[in-house]
Amino acid sequence: MKLFQQMLLAPAALGLLAPMAATASELNIDGVNRYADSQEQVTSITQFSDVQPTEWAYQALSNLVERYGCVAGYPDGTFRGKRPLSRWEAAALLNACLDRITEVTDELRRLMKEFEVELSVLKGRVDGLEAKVGELEANQFSTTTKLSGQATFIIGANTFGGDQRVFGNDTGLSPVINPRFKNLSARQNGATAFNYDLRIDLNTSFTGKDLLRTRLRAGNFGNSPFGGQTNIGTAEDPVFVGGLNATEVGFEEASGANSVGIDRLFYQFPLSSSFTATVGARVRQDDMLAVWPSVYPADTVLDIFTYAGAPGAYSLNLGSGAGLWWTSGNFSVSANYVAANGNFGNVNSGTTLSGDTDCDNAGGIGNECSAQTGTAQIAYAGDNFGIAAAYTYSSGGAGLYSGNGTPFAVSAFDSGDNTNSVGISAYWQPSNSGWLPSISTGWGLNSTNDGGDFDFVDGVVSQSWYVGLQWTDVFIKGNAAGMAVGQATFVTDTGDNDFDANDSNYAWEFWYKFQVTDNISVTPALYYLSQPLGQIQRVNTNEGYNNFGGFLKTTFKF
Repeated sequence: MKLFQQMLLAPAALGLLAPMAATASELNIDGVNRYADSQEQVTSITQFSDVQPTEWAYQALSNLVERYGCVAGYPDGTFRGKRPLSRWEAAALLNACLDRITEVTDELRRLMKEFEVELSVLKGRVDGLEAKVGELEANQFSTTTKLSGQATFIIGANTFGGDQRVFGNDTGLSPVINPRFKNLSARQNGATAFNYDLRIDLNTSFTGKDLLRTRLRAGNFGNSPFGGQTNIGTAEDPVFVGGLNATEVGFEEASGANSVGIDRLFYQFPLSSSFTATVGARVRQDDMLAVWPSVYPADTVLDIFTYAGAPGAYSLNLGSGAGLWWTSGNFSVSANYVAANGNFGNVNSGTTLSGDTDCDNAGGIGNECSAQTGTAQIAYAGDNFGIAAAYTYSSGGAGLYSGNGTPFAVSAFDSGDNTNSVGISAYWQPSNSGWLPSISTGWGLNSTNDGGDFDFVDGVVSQSWYVGLQWTDVFIKGNAAGMAVGQATFVTDTGDNDFDANDSNYAWEFWYKFQVTDNISVTPALYYLSQPLGQIQRVNTNEGYNNFGGFLKTTFKF
């Protein structure tokens, strides 16, 4: 029995069924009804002139009057709550409330009969759902962990054109002609290849607000036309430069070809409503930023367009690290530190002939062999636009991913003891699909100092930029198209050295994504690099050395 029914029936029953009361057969119900009719039915408790909100039973009386409609007042507008309850009044109150209950019950019976079929179907669905929930609970992987994955297939090829020049002495500045390079490149870097990349994420939350991320990774892009090293020498005297035509940075193996390795392992948790901390044994720089200042897809074609236009500031350094960000409304401030060699046990393994530290197989945290970056970013992110400025200090060759620059720029970063980098990036996207694309753009500036054994990089300045466009729902809802143009990191000032900078390299990419199902997409893509070797090939020649490629990418998400 419902609570309000008990409240109504208890006092009435006590009054009617007391030993001194008349028996049920002696009770004149008609008289009770006539007595009830003499009272005035009210619809709001405010109609009682003698009932104040301070009364202890005010809420109970309000419910009886306004919700259940079974309490009447006297003709003079009073309730007279402090006078004793007579048997007639108790009988009238009980009769009115029972009539109300009967009305509700009859209405419920009518509705149940009218929707009998629908209720039966609903009951069956609920029973089936309970069975499925029980089965899932009995066989679930974890109560705290969600598993998701992505497998990517890429089949394609690239080709090279123009003349080739390579380093010819210790400084790497005097080129020599390699007449055999063109055929060698066609064999080693121009073949058609079929590669894959597999990622499995285990996202764990213990409180609903924290995140423990474990990512397993495997692939075989290391020696492919799209992710490996390019030989700019000869078969007898090879000179390898990594990733000149590399597709996006995600296509890299964590522990060697066809071997599963740990690509991410970090824990992220809130310190308060405004502060979030991240710490990890294998965490990437962008994992610890409150805002990523780009909406251009990072997994399309060229690695060049993965770094928000500033590969020095947004180097995506991966290793041991920790970070903290603060948010207030649309504003955020992020700071983090990453040591790519933070898992090493020895600080250094020796010194070179010049006395400089030899960091081969050495590292640790906070020393000259750590391959470390320290990053600070301030950002504003609105509903459909955002802008960010970042500063990164790099040392030990951690300033630039080797696939994102000309060989001269990469050499400057890898050889310099420290690099100061700044980046300014922004994006805007339309509220609805249409002819207007989303626009992402960025620019980066880097200054490298103290080259150690390679003094020619001291004072070298380099820049980078890009513009990326993406259209959604192109031709068919769910499909997308995009293109980007820019320059990977290239040297613009050689510092105190006695030669001019002539290191530019332009890059383009074009792609269209067919969304076959919610979980499967197919993306054909083309790309072109105008001078992937930059200044190396242009010191004593005006002939260009270019790279054109294309592939078909199929992505499976599960």
